[in-house]
Amino acid sequence: MNIFKTFLLMALLTGLMVAVGGMIGGSTWAMIMLVIAIGMNFFSYWFSDSIVLKSYNAREVSDKDAPQLYEIVSKLAQKANLPMPRVYVIDSEVPNAFATGRNPDHAAVAVTTGIMKVLDYNEISGVLGHELAHVKHRDILIGTIAASMAGVISMVANIVQWGAIFGTRSDDDNGGIIGLLATIILAPIAASLIQLAVSRSREYDADKTGGEICGNPMYLANALEKIEYYAQHSAPMPQAGTATAHMFIVNPLENSKKTLKNLFSTHPDTDDRIAHLREQAREMHLPA
Repeated sequence: MNIFKTFLLMALLTGLMVAVGGMIGGSTWAMIMLVIAIGMNFFSYWFSDSIVLKSYNAREVSDKDAPQLYEIVSKLAQKANLPMPRVYVIDSEVPNAFATGRNPDHAAVAVTTGIMKVLDYNEISGVLGHELAHVKHRDILIGTIAASMAGVISMVANIVQWGAIFGTRSDDDNGGIIGLLATIILAPIAASLIQLAVSRSREYDADKTGGEICGNPMYLANALEKIEYYAQHSAPMPQAGTATAHMFIVNPLENSKKTLKNLFSTHPDTDDRIAHLREQAREMHLPA
């Protein structure tokens, strides 16, 4: 069901890009936006992993550099029947982690130095099990493409807005004032909501599979509780950006000042995620 839901959301996002193109310049621009969508999918497939790792100044480590971390990843990858991913460390005191890569054969997991200080061995296993679940489900590519498409729609809406302000577009063009307002206001909101829905739909599945990979869902539940505490009581990650926030196990930009959840969040509510993991532990007859 979640796979079907994700496919449907991605189709809606692509359709929205084409519709925005049609509002701007008819069938010609609709085709241009479709080509852009295909091009972005191709670019994201090949280059998204290297771009995000460089943007966070992540450094690759070996079994000699970080033996315990490398050991955990190796054991979990074998249990999940996945190739050994590359392992990276980000110099940040904020505890967090993410996975990237276009497929399991070209995957990488990255953790902050903060997470290795805050969590114990089992909790780190829970976090990395979650990230390897994303690799197994190929969620990283899906999320990156969705975020890129939403970004392009917002950029195009801004261009149309400034064109209307400076009189380079007639109200009679492709839908008149209604079409203009839909392009400027409604399209970016719809794109953002779809992208966020894609992100949230993948987190629940990654939590469930991650709990199975690490052997005990409570490892991940306890880790999420600690990570959320630091997210609520410390400053957001200084390097973090909105384009990559969906990739982390907990949104690195959200802190105790956040007020919008659910539809406008990249992740499900952490308390709800923990409750699901506790229920999963009970179903596995493990202490919750």
